[in-house]
Amino acid sequence: MWIALGTLWLLARIPWPLQRAIGAGVGALALRLAASRRHAARVNLALCFPQMPEAGREALLRESFRDFGIGLFEFARAWWGSADPVRRDVRIEGLEHLHSLKAQGRGGLLVSGHFMTLEICGRLLCDHVPLAGMYRRYRHPVMEWAVRRGRLRYASAMFANEDLRPAMRHLKQGGFLWYAPDQDMRGKDTVFAPFFGVPAATITATHQFARLTGCAVIPFFHRREGGRYVLRIAPPLDDFPSKDPAPDSARVNAAIEAMVCEAPSQYLWIHRRFKRRPDGMAPPY
Repeated sequence: MWIALGTLWLLARIPWPLQRAIGAGVGALALRLAASRRHAARVNLALCFPQMPEAGREALLRESFRDFGIGLFEFARAWWGSADPVRRDVRIEGLEHLHSLKAQGRGGLLVSGHFMTLEICGRLLCDHVPLAGMYRRYRHPVMEWAVRRGRLRYASAMFANEDLRPAMRHLKQGGFLWYAPDQDMRGKDTVFAPFFGVPAATITATHQFARLTGCAVIPFFHRREGGRYVLRIAPPLDDFPSKDPAPDSARVNAAIEAMVCEAPSQYLWIHRRFKRRPDGMAPPY
């Protein structure tokens, strides 16, 4: 593990254009070798884009693995490298929404999805506002140390998924917290909410955070355009939360759908998003 992390530390320091070129090659290799993940991505694309011709979905599959490879270098650069090369061409929209919340002393939950750009764009946003994050704790102690150390270079705090009280305290005190509720979290409070029209087990934590802390829920869009990054902070969701976590979870999924439609190849399609199904529906994988 130390050798692997040392290798990533070194790779984080090569020039950014070269990283993108190597990353595209790594993604092409992963497409050939990672059969189970390729299958999961292919199934996800068929479920989410049934109207797209098969040739179009296959092209999107190849592009998604290419962006997956580039994303590995983005992770390495965000955690252990310099952000200066990518800071030179960044467009950020909607910061006024965060400034308004800060003036009110109100916390904000920035909701996004698992895109390959999430780490580098999170670091870029931290140049403008203090932002904490949530993450799934790693079993391997070296990896746990490395991830926390890397992210705390730019995040104001990191909370493991089970550290709910400190995270809620952060929001109640007017802090901003980045959160991605778009994966099937077994053992958590979930409802089945549509994602691209397909029932998906969706964690209700976004509803609960807003209900218990009074924070605003803010969709956070981010994508890569060539060598440029575009970050967009959408207005807070109106009338959120409601009394029912199911429609609130559907609204969150709809916001993430909109993010995917802006950068479909940069979404983490290799995750088995639909592994749990409502009663009577066969598992798709």
